[in-house]
Amino acid sequence: MNTGPAATPFVDRRQVARRFARAAANYPAGDFLAREIDRRMAERLDYVRLTPQRILDLGCSRGGSFAALQARYPTARLHALDLVAPMLQGMAQEPAGWRRWLGRTAPGPVPVQADAQMLPFREASFDLIWSNLLLHWLDHPLPAFREAQRSLSSGGLFMFSTLGPDTLRELRAAFADGDAHTQRFTDMHDLGDMLLEAGFADPVVDMETITLTYDTLDALFADLRAAGSSCAMLARRQGILTPRRLSEVRAAYDSLRKDGKLPATFEVVYGHAWKGEGKAVASRGTQGSDKVIRFMPREAR
Repeated sequence: MNTGPAATPFVDRRQVARRFARAAANYPAGDFLAREIDRRMAERLDYVRLTPQRILDLGCSRGGSFAALQARYPTARLHALDLVAPMLQGMAQEPAGWRRWLGRTAPGPVPVQADAQMLPFREASFDLIWSNLLLHWLDHPLPAFREAQRSLSSGGLFMFSTLGPDTLRELRAAFADGDAHTQRFTDMHDLGDMLLEAGFADPVVDMETITLTYDTLDALFADLRAAGSSCAMLARRQGILTPRRLSEVRAAYDSLRKDGKLPATFEVVYGHAWKGEGKAVASRGTQGSDKVIRFMPREAR
């Protein structure tokens, strides 16, 4: 398997930024899936022995992870990094959430606008790097993994979630036209190998399937737009669908209706790994996880 970064970009990063900038103002009303995945990822910290003093939320959006992280690690200094300035600006507008944990006099998260593939931090800057649903917006996860490994202190932990290849499979089947209609999602096995290639120790990945249901295809499209999650691939269809083509897509998707509802599958991949020689910690997937895989270097397999 070639785990090096793709020579030719296939993600339209400008489109990613535009979509999330447009969604930023009302993002808390549209990020319900991200918040649920965030909650499930946070449960894994129950099985980790770590007392971080410096935390980086990588791809923080408007800070939906802050409350849980600060409640768990009240003395830690939190840095919040996102590519999109309106997301970072929106953090200050949150009336509740992490602010109630920080209190009025405690310093808030340090906002940083930057690319996850080129972090503006010195080596060993953080003890925990947390990333919820960022990786599938990048051309390739490996540069971000390498930057996270570089930015962690010895014994530090990298914990992430992303979406796997079965995500929105119903939508792809309904279009079936060769154009990209979702992001390109990386398989969990490849993610584990990339963590090793980036220099991490004891990488563990697991996955589960979350199925949302909708009354109409338009309702699914509306949720994706509200979350900034519409397709941003360079190979996406350009232009507006004709009424005839849209009617064909609706009919194809409607053939998948079950119990009166349209399913939308999300394959959620969770992973964590250590910088250094690794640590013996109890690890488990969430209840109902399909599989948990521990990775080792290829020469030891």
